[in-house]
Amino acid sequence: MRLTTLLATAAAAATVSAGVAAAGTLDDVKARGSLSCGVTTGLAGFAAPNDQGRWEGLDVDMCRAVAVAIFNDPDAVTFTPTTGKDRFTVLQSGEIDMLARNTTWTFSRDVNLGFEFLGVNYYDGQGFMVRKDLGVNSATELDGAAVCIQTGTTTELNLADFFRANNMSFEPVVVETGDQARQAYEAGRCDVYTTDASGLAAQRAGMSDPSAHKILPEIISKEPLGPLVRHGDHQWGDVVRWTLNAMITAEELGVTSANVEEQSANPSSPEVARLLGSEGDLGEQLGLSTDWAKNVIARVGNYSESFERNIGVNTPIGLERGLNALWRDGGILYTPPFR
Repeated sequence: MRLTTLLATAAAAATVSAGVAAAGTLDDVKARGSLSCGVTTGLAGFAAPNDQGRWEGLDVDMCRAVAVAIFNDPDAVTFTPTTGKDRFTVLQSGEIDMLARNTTWTFSRDVNLGFEFLGVNYYDGQGFMVRKDLGVNSATELDGAAVCIQTGTTTELNLADFFRANNMSFEPVVVETGDQARQAYEAGRCDVYTTDASGLAAQRAGMSDPSAHKILPEIISKEPLGPLVRHGDHQWGDVVRWTLNAMITAEELGVTSANVEEQSANPSSPEVARLLGSEGDLGEQLGLSTDWAKNVIARVGNYSESFERNIGVNTPIGLERGLNALWRDGGILYTPPFR
């Protein structure tokens, strides 16, 4: 009798849980008619408004791709600038639906803070930038330096660990935003600017004389950056996760914004057909249209297109693919199959 009662209770709980999941964030976003996405306060190449006030960047493309997956409209998204200090509060409170803000996937953020990281859209590591006239060639020569650093970030802890491990001291110059860090560094308030290496490249590109500064060779941490949502809504997590995977897989399969219509009509492989919705019901399983991924590639592009447009070697940021190349090209970008 007790076992029967327990099973009945478990079944009832599962039914309630399924009902909550079904009426979760995706339904809220659809009812609202737009996605709310948290981004940085401004970091060139990743998330920043252009001269016309339109947000652009690798992380912005992640937000727009999710909006396209749901609405087939890259502009059906509201961008909320967040600092390293307030970004998690904004997500926890429900003010935004997802965060795509150069945020490092760590154990404590995933487990203790109650977030769900949904993949990596940029593999990074913490570095150091100095003025060339400082005469420093290695981060191990920075004993006693004043270091500009953003509060509320993993870089604070990494910096302390690195200096302690090398028996060095430093003077922290703490700021809240990347722009404040760059301004303090350019004004001479600190000798060194430390953050993710991609962020250093982005900030250097916006300086009055980029050639006067150099990024030191040491990378002192692993910084897997990617989008995240609140724990507990698995359907919503799947939508964001598989939108990122669709962009990466499209690059691997040779599907681009230029050929997606042709590939949809005449798929070059069964996986292309499944990805683009020419066969199967993957979109339906997510609560989206059959051609959700096709629309993402058509309106935003595959991962390579987004990377090269925003931060690639032909942009002012000038980043090589490096670790962010596909697994078959010497990088570590790899997604589960669309099957």
